[in-house]
Amino acid sequence: MRVIYLGTPRFAVPTLEAIVSAGHDVVTVVTQPDRPRGRGQTVTFSPVKDCALAHQLPVFQPERIRRREAVEVLAAQRADIMVVVGYGQILPQALIDAAPLGIVNVHASLLPRLRGAAPIQWAIARGDRVTGVTTMQVNAGLDTGDILLQAATDIGPEETSLDVGERLSHLGAALLLRTLEGLAAHAIDPQPQDDALATLAPLLRKQDGIIQWNQPAQAIHDVVRGLQPWPGAHTAFRGQPLRVWRSRPARVATDLAPGTLVIDSGLFAATGQGQLLELLEVQAEGRKRVSGADFAHGQHLSHNEQLGRTEISGPEIA
Repeated sequence: MRVIYLGTPRFAVPTLEAIVSAGHDVVTVVTQPDRPRGRGQTVTFSPVKDCALAHQLPVFQPERIRRREAVEVLAAQRADIMVVVGYGQILPQALIDAAPLGIVNVHASLLPRLRGAAPIQWAIARGDRVTGVTTMQVNAGLDTGDILLQAATDIGPEETSLDVGERLSHLGAALLLRTLEGLAAHAIDPQPQDDALATLAPLLRKQDGIIQWNQPAQAIHDVVRGLQPWPGAHTAFRGQPLRVWRSRPARVATDLAPGTLVIDSGLFAATGQGQLLELLEVQAEGRKRVSGADFAHGQHLSHNEQLGRTEISGPEIA
């Protein structure tokens, strides 16, 4: 097949690699424009552009893909199909109509659950035990197109969004190849999504990472695991930001107010429902990541110091 590939992040690289390895003719790779990043504002390529250049594939980087000129450039490639994985711009209907087999998206959830920009993070932050990938036909809606194929995977109790994302990127690559084969053979019957079962996974915001200490320990632990690497789970300690990198629910009851620190064999914080959460690794603003025990020692913590403000609105955990 003649394929136009649209993608930007690291998650999209395995699928591009798989398409190339399978022998498909990738006529153009579309990715976001180069941007200055980091403290030095060094101009860097997207992971997908790096991959495309390594395979000597043509790269197209329009500022806005909805512009007529961009659509005309891609339509002139006469691709059989387009594949999009985390591209980062909304695709116009004119582009959706430009290839005979349309545009296929690899989405990192079991649609119609978790439509939106951050399905991996929200799956974990909301305590899901199973997630997966879906190939779907792109339409004008937000992840509302017909489902082609799906593949599920369990979420381990200690896995982070980085762990699950890496696995899903390869699961999605394999599923996309099966999808291309099935479409070529007219062997896939697209299934409409049931909108009544849809949930959303919106773009993450800084405030989504604010820890609500009045939530149960497991719910907070899920937020710690899910919202990595950004925005991260964070709270306030002595009026300054404190990030929690790793945690573990403790099988110990307490009658302390949520957010109260407890020093025992490690560093713990009281949560809702009379539970404790062990803070395994934390990071104060401008400091390195350290174990909870080392943080307690370095800060000369005393019992009953408080973290955060439990009334601050944070992520939906239910």
